[in-house]
Amino acid sequence: MSDERNDDQPTREGPYGGRADEASGRDRGESRNSRYKEGRPRPDQGRRVRPEPGRDRPVNGTQRRDGRTDRDRSSRARTMGGRSGASVDPPTDPEITGQELDDEVRSELSTLSGGAAGAVARHLVMAGRLIDDDPALAYEHALAARRRAARVGVVREAAGVAAYAAGRYSDALSELRAARRITGSPEYLPMMADSERGLGRPRRALDLAADPAVAGLDIAGRIEMLIVAAGARRDLGQLEAAAVSLQIPELRSRSQRPWVARLRYAYADALAALGRVEEARHWFVKAAEADRDGETEALDRIAELDGRTRGDEGLIG
Repeated sequence: MSDERNDDQPTREGPYGGRADEASGRDRGESRNSRYKEGRPRPDQGRRVRPEPGRDRPVNGTQRRDGRTDRDRSSRARTMGGRSGASVDPPTDPEITGQELDDEVRSELSTLSGGAAGAVARHLVMAGRLIDDDPALAYEHALAARRRAARVGVVREAAGVAAYAAGRYSDALSELRAARRITGSPEYLPMMADSERGLGRPRRALDLAADPAVAGLDIAGRIEMLIVAAGARRDLGQLEAAAVSLQIPELRSRSQRPWVARLRYAYADALAALGRVEEARHWFVKAAEADRDGETEALDRIAELDGRTRGDEGLIG
């Protein structure tokens, strides 16, 4: 079957906010991600105020808004320093030792030789530190780790997360599929589905959302997948179905976890797409009230609806 489906081309509307986890401390991974310190990228990272496809995501899987293509980025990663065809590792900060990683992560690297394990650990730490501010460089560090440890699940996961953050959705899918094969973990499914959306394949995103393994995700992971699936439905022009799919009891959760704000924001955004402005504003306010860390654009959306600015007093009063 062809990879391209005409009815999968997204309509690409406005921003879908929220980083999970992020999943990113991020909480999508309340179970597994508790092992992280400040090291490698986490499966929810790189998604702070995630845009809908069509903003910063690639068009047809290759072209980005900045005019660069995935091939341009791959070329940069392979030929840093101007040496064509040479794989030159990006430098790590001198204070990085690799000990910043959680013990469990370092244990996964113990199968490597001492020198390789240390280098991989340092590059993973750098990738984790850079992923929000410079995802392209974070990806280069993840690639440097991957070149030394392609059979280690945590390394393939880091490469996939960094690729996702850098907008390299095809690479993200490849790496996250490998990570899932190695580890058996379903935690990568929401990011894989969102990568399918980024490549203009919303039906494939919905196929992943229907994977039975989704039921094994924790609450934050299941909510993240629900948000991705709703976005896929919007990509297909199914605006009403997208909003209905987000009408779940968890919208009124009293939890302070980041997924609450993300869910409310996604629902408000879906309502706004339907022209239900008053309801949308109500849920943007609810999202802002739950968004203690500013992970969504809820305040901006409220200000936009009110014709005001984000700093105005009483915006969510």
